[in-house]
Amino acid sequence: MAGQIGAWEVAAAPHIAGMNRTPISILDLAPVPEGSDVGASLRNTLDLARHADRLGFNRYWLAEHHNMPGIASAATSVVIGQVAAATSRIRVGAGGIMLPNHAPLQIAEQFGTLNALYPGRIDLGLGRAPGTDMATARALRRTLNSDVDSFPQDVLELQAWFQPAEEGQRLRAVPGEGQNVPLWILGSSLYGAQLAAQLGLPYAFASHFAPGDLVNAIRVYRETFRPSGQLDKPYVMLGYNVIAAPTDDEAHVLATSIQQAFVNLRTGRFGKFPAPQPGYFESLDSSAQAMLDQALACSAVGSPETVKTRLDAFIAEHQPDELVVASQIWDHAARVRSYEILAEVAGL
Repeated sequence: MAGQIGAWEVAAAPHIAGMNRTPISILDLAPVPEGSDVGASLRNTLDLARHADRLGFNRYWLAEHHNMPGIASAATSVVIGQVAAATSRIRVGAGGIMLPNHAPLQIAEQFGTLNALYPGRIDLGLGRAPGTDMATARALRRTLNSDVDSFPQDVLELQAWFQPAEEGQRLRAVPGEGQNVPLWILGSSLYGAQLAAQLGLPYAFASHFAPGDLVNAIRVYRETFRPSGQLDKPYVMLGYNVIAAPTDDEAHVLATSIQQAFVNLRTGRFGKFPAPQPGYFESLDSSAQAMLDQALACSAVGSPETVKTRLDAFIAEHQPDELVVASQIWDHAARVRSYEILAEVAGL
């Protein structure tokens, strides 16, 4: 077990000589901006990944969403492969794969292939939500017989496919068997926290859009964690939004894009990622403003000084082992600059 744990510790956090800071990673939702297309979006992803590799971010994650005109990462493992090929150091992975949409054997083969091509750099985060509407989920699975309640069993099956094949074993994941691909459990509730703790897996909490159970989820995970062959102690990564710009005013204008996107999502208006709209938040009624304040509570929007103050306070309050940061910004150059500012203020 010691050898396995040591391998995981390298995967979990970078070695930083003489420093004791919180590692920071990137969650790229591969936004498709208004006025653009998926080809440009995916090229932006590759460009941002190259910057992330250079800037010192720990990992670069992409997420599975379907039937959403504003997100280009539906074929998540394909995009991960392109990002891994375009970079040299940074870990690359899924944040996450919605396992009920897939046969665990297929995911073992896909991520076994990725790990064979880019050994020691691939992560596999697992979620139990469909990542889409029910009609699209039915189209993906052909039926809805794959129940989210079978998620724990599906995770165990996936783990089994990654184990070295036994002599005489008829069904094998090739590639996949014997590949050391770290698994993560993703969640926004106590369910994911409990499962991650029970299985001894690292836990990523979606506080960047659903922070309601944040404190309780961290507590439950850390208090009930059981060591495993992958991990000897709890490891929590928290989602966080950063929209950084040279000034507070400029950052708040950039943030109106994600505000519009959230309102559109909650009201069933699916489209491309909207351009900034100055004064948008002030134009909303009080209920919409309250929804945004709650959903985006774990955010730092502002100048470098403002972002550093809010980021430091969040880390001090919740003590995450790692942060994964989303910067949903309409203009690609401004998005890259936001991550550059984050890297500067975080001391990457």
